[in-house]
Amino acid sequence: METTTATLDPTTKKDIIQKTIYPILFTISFTHFLNDMLQAVIPSVYPLFKTEFNLSFSQIGLITLTYQLTASLLQPFVGHYSDKKPKPYSLAIGMGFTLIGLIFVAIAASFAAILISVGFIGIGSSIFHPEASRVAHLASGGKKGLAQSIFQLGGNAGSAIGPLLAALIVIPYGQFYLIWFGIAAVLGILILFQIGKWYKGHLDLKVQGKVQASDEPKHTLSKGRVIGSIVILLVLIFSKYFYMASMTSYFTFYLIDKFHVSVQESQLYLFAFLAAVAAGTMIGGPLGDRFGRKYIIWISILGVAPFTLLLPYTGLFLTGVLAVIIGVIISSAFSAILVYATELIPGKVGMIAGLFFGFAFGMGGVGSAVLGKLADQTSIEYVFKVCAFLPLIGIITGFLPDIEQKKKAVS
Repeated sequence: METTTATLDPTTKKDIIQKTIYPILFTISFTHFLNDMLQAVIPSVYPLFKTEFNLSFSQIGLITLTYQLTASLLQPFVGHYSDKKPKPYSLAIGMGFTLIGLIFVAIAASFAAILISVGFIGIGSSIFHPEASRVAHLASGGKKGLAQSIFQLGGNAGSAIGPLLAALIVIPYGQFYLIWFGIAAVLGILILFQIGKWYKGHLDLKVQGKVQASDEPKHTLSKGRVIGSIVILLVLIFSKYFYMASMTSYFTFYLIDKFHVSVQESQLYLFAFLAAVAAGTMIGGPLGDRFGRKYIIWISILGVAPFTLLLPYTGLFLTGVLAVIIGVIISSAFSAILVYATELIPGKVGMIAGLFFGFAFGMGGVGSAVLGKLADQTSIEYVFKVCAFLPLIGIITGFLPDIEQKKKAVS
């Protein structure tokens, strides 16, 4: 999709064509890769922390809760503020907080120090995601589902690579080797500073009237229906990220406990799951653009239920296969959910991105803490049997309005 707007400069008489800007999309996706890779390293070394500091599963859950809450509570406010006053260079600042957190966690000597360290990483995430999502929106040229998928692909690929690198670099040599990941954070700061220059230039052109965003979609839904739809989307995010918390925080422990694999071998299975998540993310956005986001949301959440229900009752090989299938299907929803929400509330990209990224992180953190407590009281295997039912919540997708049809009706 292309948007053509006439320039206000009377000396040129030429149109400026705003197209999908793929170099910016792939660059912001790469920084998302770096950001989420650094974050994914932390849960990947939980087995190391558990042994080194003699932690319970409840304490492991509190680490995730601390990170996810700092990452989630600030995001809607950052997004709301940046909708009114965009801050292009805040992207580099956010990565700076992540760098500080990484350095602190590498030298942490106590459980409390770990909590403080991951809190800094969470703050970095809360600053990065709303503005980075806006950059993807600005560079989309109207292909918003595709743009969000490219952006999300970087994050999910980083989440997949993080555990693999942790297995190769940190697990064999110890906690201090987390410091080497600071190189990636420094690289991210440098790239995001350049992205900030493009972002600022785009804003300047918009002020001059030389660039105009694609027309925001319009619908005829009442305010109450819009709020109800947002609530439904948040409930779907809850089901998705509570289940994801069981996989990202406890899948390695599940494999070690049930199948007696080594820590490094369990990391390879987690990598396979997270790689599948990255692949599914890339599929969801374009399919939503083509066939409608509501249908992709339905298939992604409810459609994964048969596989999650089967996973706790299979052997090691089939567990790995099912983890990959689950990863591909369940991950295809987020881009569609995010774009669907921005179409429900046009012109509030930062606030919507902050709300949904923040809620996703928050549910992941709460889920990790709750599931850790449940694991201490029962067993890791029981946790996976309970979580298997979460995707059935996807049935409520049927209550979402078909806004694609409504847009056609008013156009």
